[in-house]
Amino acid sequence: MTLNAFLSAFFFLQATGTLPSTAKPEETQSILDIILTSSTSGLVVMIILFILSIVAVYIIIERYFTLTRAGQVDHNFMNSIRASVESGNLQAAKALCQSVDAPMARMVEKGLDRIGKPLDDINKSIENVGNLELLKLEKNLSTLASISGIAPMIGLLGTVVGLIISFQDMANAQVVTPKVLSNGIYHALTATAAGLTVSIIAMAGFNLLVTNLDKVIFKMENTAAQFMDLLQEPTR
Repeated sequence: MTLNAFLSAFFFLQATGTLPSTAKPEETQSILDIILTSSTSGLVVMIILFILSIVAVYIIIERYFTLTRAGQVDHNFMNSIRASVESGNLQAAKALCQSVDAPMARMVEKGLDRIGKPLDDINKSIENVGNLELLKLEKNLSTLASISGIAPMIGLLGTVVGLIISFQDMANAQVVTPKVLSNGIYHALTATAAGLTVSIIAMAGFNLLVTNLDKVIFKMENTAAQFMDLLQEPTR
């Protein structure tokens, strides 16, 4: 076979589709392109997940700084309180408590207000203040935990709905190609990926905040114990 005959046969086979096309493959879509080209239900799911992610990030940042401030108390705080109480200068001790914006200071201040009453009453008053402060510190943590659990479920719902729509479109189509099938599947799975991402962020933030909260609670309990020991010293 001559070269001209070989080339003629090659181009004929390529033109008729017998040989694979040498055209460049289509460029892959970005995540944003996939989201924007999703169905209406897919867009709704992605918008919901986006809102949940914003709420989760806000709670994580706001609670992190709140818990950090709550745990920042001078190491000499109780020593100063002890010195003021032992010298009988309760006003100075109360003024010191009011100058410190922390749960421990407010617990001690309540105890100072109850000095002169039975120790059990003082202890209960301090515990009540501690419980109120704990409620403030736990603000929105339950919301963050809910987001970590709900987000993947919403993403899974978006995937299921997307697959239903995709299979319905294929059932109505005259010709179904692997490209059409894969296109519908990866559009649907994007919702699951987004839901898992939001859940991971919320769960990691929740665990971080709980760890910081435990540290603050330990300081609150330690401060309350030191204050009660201080009140019992004269009677030992």
